[in-house]
Amino acid sequence: MLGQEQFYGRALRVLRDSRVFGSLDEAVLHDLAQLLERQDVPGGSMVFQEGAPAESMFFVLTGRLRVSRRSAESGLLLYNEIRSGDSVGEVGMVLQQPRTADVSAVRDSILAVLHRSHFETLLLRQPLAVNRVFSQAIFDQLRHTARVLQRHQAHAFVVLPLPGSTGAAEVARGLAQALGRLGRVHHVTPVAGAAEDRFDALEEAYDYLVLEADGGPSSPSSPSSWTRRALRQADQVVWVADAGASAVPSALELDLASQPGVQMKRQHLVLLHAATATQPQATGPWRVGRTLERIYPLRRQQDGDYARLARFLTGRAVGLVLGGGGARGFAHLGVLRALQEAKIPVDLVGGNSMGALIGAQYACGLPLDSIREQTRKFAEGGEWLTLPIISLVSGRRVARDLHRMFGDTQVDALWTPYFAAACNLTTARTTVQDSGPLWRAVLASNSPAGLFPPVLHQGQLLVDGAILENVPVDAMRMRLGVPLEKRRGNGTVIAIDVDVREDMGVDPRLQRLSVRSKLKGYFSRGAHSQPGIAEILYRAGHIGGLNQRATTRAQADHYLEPPVADFSLMAYRRADEIVEVGYRHAMEKIATWTQ
Repeated sequence: MLGQEQFYGRALRVLRDSRVFGSLDEAVLHDLAQLLERQDVPGGSMVFQEGAPAESMFFVLTGRLRVSRRSAESGLLLYNEIRSGDSVGEVGMVLQQPRTADVSAVRDSILAVLHRSHFETLLLRQPLAVNRVFSQAIFDQLRHTARVLQRHQAHAFVVLPLPGSTGAAEVARGLAQALGRLGRVHHVTPVAGAAEDRFDALEEAYDYLVLEADGGPSSPSSPSSWTRRALRQADQVVWVADAGASAVPSALELDLASQPGVQMKRQHLVLLHAATATQPQATGPWRVGRTLERIYPLRRQQDGDYARLARFLTGRAVGLVLGGGGARGFAHLGVLRALQEAKIPVDLVGGNSMGALIGAQYACGLPLDSIREQTRKFAEGGEWLTLPIISLVSGRRVARDLHRMFGDTQVDALWTPYFAAACNLTTARTTVQDSGPLWRAVLASNSPAGLFPPVLHQGQLLVDGAILENVPVDAMRMRLGVPLEKRRGNGTVIAIDVDVREDMGVDPRLQRLSVRSKLKGYFSRGAHSQPGIAEILYRAGHIGGLNQRATTRAQADHYLEPPVADFSLMAYRRADEIVEVGYRHAMEKIATWTQ
């Protein structure tokens, strides 16, 4: 813990590092530091509430705070974190306005508080300097300008076993090893943690702290003092459960989850499987009664699984988005091959139409060659025409073969997280399918309106998502991890667009489209072609994606457009050529990326 002398020295360093307060003369800085009062805030405690009188401002010396508000409509709304070195409350104190939000301690924190009476004392002593610096601070805050140089502070994860779990120690070790590839890490075991009283020193020495809580089959019915302390000190909570255990929250878990401040932390669940497990347990039941950002099916002793966990927790996960485009979608396999050769991980896959089909097979762990052959065989299977009241074709063959391809696999029972995009005709917006039968999710994303009947789901009608968004980058961006630092994005989005903007027109002399002129185009060499119903419906179904391509491109970190215009939508027999085009294009682009 900080002594009085250390508190004064830490407060001085924070003031000197501030872009605003650091401009004060050294004598004024010392005057200000001497007026600051220490306030120790246990993790989970409220610092101040929205609407309360603003009688002070403060600097964060150690720990971390969270800004939040409560809404009758939306419940708890979490906003930005306040980290070591930040100052808060200048506007309210100087202008005597009420607090505009709640501020709570995410972890045990030490604040340096400047009360209004002390501010007025300093103002009398140094009117020019104090007026100038606080005016600048208020201006920066209103303009959302960074006011401080961020001090180094480790990010802390508590690994907390659910009652009966046997894997918390392994998860803590695996996570620490994976984080060690990203920065300096320190693993605090329960024995070491019980005797640890210098967390501020650890935070300065390391980039990541992994706090292993007590637990296991023999753990007591109430958490130890170390477990409660680790929970208070952590920025994120990683619960650990054994696959196959009961998903019903226990009394002990509910007690810990209700501890003050826990709801302000990002919470995750690791579902630990045997090292040889081939199929993960569905995660859906584990969400009931819990507030979780993500559930991670992990296999024991699998370094790759722990590396993925670390990337998600630190906002470094890589999301791959595959767009639709018929046979041109085989280019996705070439891009995947290039990513594998470049050792670029794929942590989450999402897609639409052909991209959804290829992405689903990849998420299932199939080799790329098997995906190519299986997709080609599926695409060449044909479909039966039907009475054109709902659609041109029945869709029965496609539904049957997709069910055979994926069986009873659920979307939330994959080692690699996956989603398929579809256009919801009922709600007139994109629906992201990340649960339920995998075959049905792929079918909905591969059902162009008019050509195929809509897929029915809970009374709603789902069709190919290209009507609104052919490359669902926005959905991927929302599903990646939250960044630890403001300067980092939330992961990396790689998007592949194989939809070609082709000219669609007819001979200007033609007055109307007719069956006769269309048939004539089939048999007369050199005749000006006109679009048929399939081309018209395809183009109409892709208008939204084509029109918002610029917006989609701006949301992605890397946007690849393999040159596949020379291949027709139905060129499935040229799959090998299309794969090679995608591979060469991706290798050229990857060489230019900053790793």
